[in-house]
Amino acid sequence: MPADSLTLTFAALADPTRRAILVRLAKSQATVNEIAEPFVMSLQAVSKHLKVLEAAGLISRGRDAQYRPCRFEPAPLEAATDWITRNQQTWTERFDRLEQHLNQLTNENDKEKKE
Repeated sequence: MPADSLTLTFAALADPTRRAILVRLAKSQATVNEIAEPFVMSLQAVSKHLKVLEAAGLISRGRDAQYRPCRFEPAPLEAATDWITRNQQTWTERFDRLEQHLNQLTNENDKEKKE
């Protein structure tokens, strides 16, 4: 079953290495070797992370002769942010109702203890 783009975005963002790569690429494009520099892992491992990011549409790879830069692509993050924003009000309302319910239970419990 093919994953939707939002699922691919959140799955890609679930890994701290991939998030660090995106932070790096948000500053400027870079080659795989440049991206791999700060990490204590093989180039093959970095390439696997890049494939996940590319499959999610979070990066693109160019080709300029021998230079093959990776570029940050913000559109999937914007879609994820939009989804979070749309659902944030619902979550906030539910947490507020839960808090009210818990406060009510605590108050009832306190009254029972005083009696």
